[in-house]
Amino acid sequence: MSDLFGGAAPYYARYRASHGEEAIAHLAREAGADARVLDLGCGPGTVAIPLAARVREVIAADPDPEMLDTGRRLAEGAANIRWLRGDSTTLRELPAFDHVVMGRSFHWMDRRAVLAELDALLPPGGAVMLVGPSREDPEEPWEPVVRPVRREFGLGPMTAGDSFQATGEHHDDVLKRSPFSRMEETLFAWTATRDVDAVTGLQLSYSYSSPALLGARAAEFTAAVREALLAARPSGVWEQRIVTSVLVARRP
Repeated sequence: MSDLFGGAAPYYARYRASHGEEAIAHLAREAGADARVLDLGCGPGTVAIPLAARVREVIAADPDPEMLDTGRRLAEGAANIRWLRGDSTTLRELPAFDHVVMGRSFHWMDRRAVLAELDALLPPGGAVMLVGPSREDPEEPWEPVVRPVRREFGLGPMTAGDSFQATGEHHDDVLKRSPFSRMEETLFAWTATRDVDAVTGLQLSYSYSSPALLGARAAEFTAAVREALLAARPSGVWEQRIVTSVLVARRP
């Protein structure tokens, strides 16, 4: 997955919405203060950094060295985060952990294979915790404006194996047929305000419009996005309603 987000790390860290303080606090309560938590596909530490302040240790694993380097800088030397290169295919090479949390990374994985592997590795009582957009999370308000620009540049969604993109099967449906079928979901909602710079920069955080994928067209693409956004909304200000799901799955 590392090549999917080439050059995206600084934009991911700056422009992707956080999961919110309440969601992170909920994850920490479910894990327990003395827990060692694996953040699998940690990116630049969107979950790992705030969670580390509430648990014993976070093992932050990602296949992209740029994401890991960005996370290390943002963590400002937090002593209880280990930044390690790894992914869902190298779980047995990582240090032992009590629980695993995954954000958007889970939708890139062969989810059934990963859950079977986690069943072998997690201790009794260990949880699989997913944090990210819920089914009720509305489409980003600028998406109808940006989508035609992506089409003009020949950009579109990517798929990976038995991922959500490939199958369209929601995570909770996959979990129901996994060893971690006992689930509890909690939703957290809030509204974020973004200006045109933030919405434009956000586009460079996505796999389908990353700087590496765009190459020499990156400046042209961002200029086109910015022009379309301002044409649709001259104020340049967008309000986004965010609904974050924290799904905690355990063995029956």
